[in-house]
This record gives sequence, C-alpha cells and structure tokens, in this order.
Amino acid sequence: MIETNEGPAARLPNPGRCVVMGVLNVTPDSFSDGGRYLDVADAIEHAERMWSIGADIIDIGGESTRPGAARVDAETEIARVVPVIKKLAGMGIELSVDTTRASVAAAAIAAGARVVNDVSGGLADPDMARVVGELEVPWVLMHWRGHATEMDALADYTDVVRDVRDELSARVDAALAAGVSEQAIVLDPGIGFAKKSKHNWALLNSLDSLLELGFPVLVGVSRKRFLGTLLAGEDGSSRPPSGRENATAAVSALAAGAGAWGVRVHDVQPSLDAIAVADAWRRGNG
Repeated sequence: MIETNEGPAARLPNPGRCVVMGVLNVTPDSFSDGGRYLDVADAIEHAERMWSIGADIIDIGGESTRPGAARVDAETEIARVVPVIKKLAGMGIELSVDTTRASVAAAAIAAGARVVNDVSGGLADPDMARVVGELEVPWVLMHWRGHATEMDALADYTDVVRDVRDELSARVDAALAAGVSEQAIVLDPGIGFAKKSKHNWALLNSLDSLLELGFPVLVGVSRKRFLGTLLAGEDGSSRPPSGRENATAAVSALAAGAGAWGVRVHDVQPSLDAIAVADAWRRGNG
C-alpha cells in the first residue's frame, strides 16, 4: 500500500466557496474543444491560463466521453495525459485526472495528479476501487449507465431523481465495501450522460436530494447540448457550444447557491464571477 501523510479529504480543494474545476481535454474529438490542446505545449499553456485566472483544480482527460465517441486504448490515454500532468504538477498546479481506467488513474497519480474523476463511478473498471483505495486519493463517482456509444439508449428512468440517487448510493456502498475511505468520495449526478434534457433539468432542480447523501457534489454542465436545446434559435437549431457560456455560468451560480462542492467548466472566469455573485447574494453583503 502506498503511504501518504494526509487523508483523501485534505486533497480536495477548499477555497471557502464553490470549487471551480477547469476542463483540459487532451483529445482530438471532445465535443467543445477537441484537438485544441492535443499538443503538450498548447495544453500546458491553457492550463496555466485557467490556473492564473483562479481555477482551483485542472481536470485533465485523454479520452472523449461525448455521446457517440469511440474509445481509445489505455496506452494512448496515458501517453496523452501523463506528460501534461508531470509538467503542470511540477509547477504546483492542482490536478485531477478524468478517466474510467485504473491503470490510467495510477499513472496519473504517480505523475502528480491528486484526484481521480471517474465518469463511470467505478463501473467501467472493477480495479478502480482498489487503486483509489491504495492511493488514498479523492474519487469522483459520477452517475453512469454505459459508454459513449450506448449512453443515449440508456436514458430510461421511472423517476430520474430517485433512480440517480439510488444508483449513486449503490456505487458509494460498493466503494466503501472495497475499502475506499468515506472521506474520499465525491458525487456527480452525471448531467448529460444517459439523460435527456428533461432528466438534466429535473436533477439540477433537485440537487438537494443528492446533497442529502452527505458527500461533496460536483456539477458538470459546461456547454452541454441540453443548454444548446434550451437556447435554440427560432428555427429550432441548437445554440452551438461556443454560445452556451452564459448559461453555463448561470448554472454555476445556481449550483453554488444550492450547496454544490464544485462545478466543472471550460471557461473559468465567467463561473468564478457567477459564484462570487451567488456567495454575496447568500451572505447579504459583498
């Protein structure tokens, strides 16, 4: 077992407000920024920019999880993320790795990442719980029903809020049974993953139901297609990802006001501003 001198909860950013996690996709096919940061130098420059603006953690992913995306092998994923993580960790930047594979998580933590953000909630790789438990790092468990190529066909719920809560509770139970510390767990409702627009809005409207489970909650809606649907033009055409940033920031403010631990976004500044407004509103002073 790898020795650490701090518990997993200590590795979670705690800036005294809702955490802002900056997205860094080192992939050619992510829905919003695919190919823009595949080059190591470009990735590092973008991460530095988000960090300097005020991001609390940079979330680095080497495999697209957009609906319909094809999988890459673990070796490719590691080759994409590890050089970037090593460089950024050496600069003192807080990092998480966005992966569903235990081998990638282990390589990323060895390179300097401090958090594992697993969109499969441990379902994609049965070895993930062991790795996370041994490394004693925080583990984001997202609600998930299947890989990108099949997720849209799995958006069938009796009561989406109850079903997501129950399925996430089952993932928590499985993690604890595998020896993962209760303090290591962060929950994510999986907005946009095996969910239709109505499901996403119902979950956001009932975020308190997930918070009642007693774990930090991460909300990731940045530029997602349900926002494009909401903001569709008069002809019914969806607003493109580049035009969804104001809506993303609005969700960040509402999520912060509801008590979310963090939000995961592509554009850091608008969400930082929105969270500052939400906090001042809640306190009744600036």
